[in-house]
Parts: sequence; C-alpha cells; structure tokens
Amino acid sequence: MSDLPKHVHVQEEGPREGFQIEPGPISTADKIRLIEALAETGLKHIQVCSFVSPKVVPGWADAEAVVEGFKAKPGVHYTALWFNENGLNRALAFRDKLTIGGSISLTASEAFTKKNLNRTHAENLTAMKKNATAHIAAGVAVKRLGVMAAFGCNYQGDITPAQVVSTIEDGLKIAAEVGADITDFSLADTMGWAIPPRIERTIAEVRSRWPEKRITLHLHDTRGLAVANAHAAIKMGIDRFDATVGGLGGCPFAGQKGAAGNICSEELVLLCQEMGIETGVDLDALIEVGRMAEEIVGHQLPSELIHAGSLDAFRRKAA
Repeated sequence: MSDLPKHVHVQEEGPREGFQIEPGPISTADKIRLIEALAETGLKHIQVCSFVSPKVVPGWADAEAVVEGFKAKPGVHYTALWFNENGLNRALAFRDKLTIGGSISLTASEAFTKKNLNRTHAENLTAMKKNATAHIAAGVAVKRLGVMAAFGCNYQGDITPAQVVSTIEDGLKIAAEVGADITDFSLADTMGWAIPPRIERTIAEVRSRWPEKRITLHLHDTRGLAVANAHAAIKMGIDRFDATVGGLGGCPFAGQKGAAGNICSEELVLLCQEMGIETGVDLDALIEVGRMAEEIVGHQLPSELIHAGSLDAFRRKAA
C-alpha cells in the first residue's frame, strides 16, 4: 500500500457535466454565477462547458457565451470538453482563457462505445487517431489517455483489469503513431459499477504495467459507493479525482435514467479533510456553492453534505 498523499487535487466538473444533462434550460447568467463562485472556494481546476453539437446537447448551446462571460480568477485552470475537430476549433478561440489539452478517449466496453458514439472499438481507434493528429497539428499537446467504463458496463457487464490494460495499450499505440507523449491516465467508472476491491485490483494492474503514469479517477455515485471507492484509491496513493459540486450531472447514455452523477466535490473534500489530507478547498464555502447549484437547477441534488453541513461547522458549535 502506498503512503497517503499529502494533497488531493479536486478537478471540478460540475458546470460542464451538470448543465449538459439538466432537462430545463439553465440561463447563461446562472452558469457564469456558479463558475465564478466555484473559483472562490480554492478549487484550482474547473471544467466550465462542452463544445458539442447543440442538437445533441442543447444545454451547452451557449458555450461560447459562458466562456466569454465569466471572469477568470488568476491561478485557476479553466477547461472544456469536446469530441471532434470542430469542438477543438471552438475551444481554440478561447486559448487566452482556457487551459487546452488533448486526450485520447477510449472505452473498455465495446457495447458502450456503440451506444455512446455509434462506433465499433476499431472505428473509435481510427477516430481517436484522427482527433489526436488534429490536436498536434494545432499545437495542442496530447498528454492524457482516458478509459471510460473501466470498472463495469450496463450493456456489457463486468470489465476486468485485463480489459482496461488492453484498452490502454490500444491508446498508447495511437499515441506512438501520432507522436504524443502520454503522461496521465484517467479511469472512469462511468456507470457506477466500481466497489473498493475492484478499484484496488484495477489500479494495481495498471500501475504494475505503467508505474510512471499519473492516474486520475472519475467515479460516478450511481450505487452510493463513490466515496468508498475514493477512500480505497486514496489509500493506494491516488491524488487526483474528477468531482461535481452537489453531485451535479450524470451520464445520459448509461441506460439508467436518473442515475447519480460524479462523486460530490464537497463529500470528497470532507473525506480528505477528515483523513488529514490537504485539498486547498474551503469546505464550508464549497457547501454553500452546492446549495447555490441546487437552487439554480430547481431540484434536490444527490449531495447529503449540502443539507447536513460540515463536521467542522458542528465542532465549532459544540466548542
């Protein structure tokens, strides 16, 4: 077992992941309000929007207006998501405001690749090679390799560590062909199949092959185990997690209507705080932003902490 990390990096994805799935329209002003409030909590990485087709994701039809509108806080890295060359070009228009990096995104489940992208695994490899080539041609470094459905899939069932390793090998072949230097792996529990032992086995297998690569986890809370899974990973030394304030979001292609989104940012910060691990985030301030997010979307969010409050708040009262 690795020593506990001294610092855990919380990569906030609430605005992007949350507002793409909300059924009702969220105003551009409210999106900007949430992004700017998140930046005041001590978070250093905020994913602010998706540059995708408004026909497919109408919640991000105003991506350009949001990026133009928010006031960037010095020291905070603002990122966006896109899936093709058109999205890349839209992002590049904001190169002075956004931190732009390329990635190779694959899926350990071919069934989910077909459902999510309407491609076979082989077709997706071809598309990712083209996408990586376009990024490099635009002067954008491709450093990240992501694997979705890395712990299980609603359409294909259990995913083994060997399948994850095989998917990573496919991605590294693409990187070698296009001249990309992959430094980071991202393993996503897209449909909430992970449990702590599965987290431990998969991380151990990936690390045994590529000990020099940095690992980020993206843990959906579909079955209420995201915090337990984060705890297992932290005990193995993992120090980077995607998270969403209030538990905003979800995967619209997971085949599970109403499933919870990513691990709640404030619950991850509480876990770290109680383990004596720094995050640089003001937990009480983040809880308030979670309450703001709930007010903006107009319905209850999955986070229990935005309703219960932090332990330190009650410690202060007890003292």
